[in-house]
Amino acid sequence: MKITIYHNPRCSKSRQTLALLQENSPEENIKQIEYLKSPPSLQELKAILTMLNMSPLELIRKNEEEYKMLNINNSNYSDSELLKLMVENPKLIERPIVVIDDKVAVIGRPPECVLEFFN
Repeated sequence: MKITIYHNPRCSKSRQTLALLQENSPEENIKQIEYLKSPPSLQELKAILTMLNMSPLELIRKNEEEYKMLNINNSNYSDSELLKLMVENPKLIERPIVVIDDKVAVIGRPPECVLEFFN
């Protein structure tokens, strides 16, 4: 099983999710991407949203300063505009996102959500 975690090491939920992955899978199977340093591309973000079965707006962190500054809540941004904003402002992307074998994904909130892949 190949596991990719879009991770922010400063986030407690992200660290807890990573710890659960490490407890349940060999370390060499886990690829960590610090998405604030290496944000997903537009194509990667689209693929992640498809795997999550979510819209861009559903994956946006609503309490981030960027969300307020960009007036996302009171705007008529299209999905493609929201995707571009997320790539340009990765803090807007909900975390952590865990992708399994490039086929399915889950948000680690709560972290225990990732355990469904190990049952």
